[in-house]
Amino acid sequence: QVQLVESGGGLVQAGGSLRLSCAASGRTSSNYAMGWFRQAPGKEREFVAAISWTGRTTSYADSVKGRFTISRDNAKNTVYLQMNSLKPEDTAVYYCAARDPGRTTIATTRPDFGSWGQGTQVTVSS
Repeated sequence: QVQLVESGGGLVQAGGSLRLSCAASGRTSSNYAMGWFRQAPGKEREFVAAISWTGRTTSYADSVKGRFTISRDNAKNTVYLQMNSLKPEDTAVYYCAARDPGRTTIATTRPDFGSWGQGTQVTVSS
């Protein structure tokens, strides 16, 4: 498994921006796609964005399309989530996830990801 550590969460006003980072360690010599999910209080964990190993393919939830951008730097073993035009409904714990080694294509459902970070809180005030 890959160990994942998220950072960059915090409190921001509506309309503001945050950039989340996810650093991977462990089996970083393997190729795998990655993604971001989020979980608001009392709600199920939901898909936010995903990126293939090469970075050429991405996918976004409709609720964040046009506002969030996922990217990766494989040399740094890091995936990013740039969040712009934040809304109060974006408030949640954001989780980074990695597919199993060799799974290089994007996925959008929780069972497709074998490794998870501990999460970082994002709070958007109105």
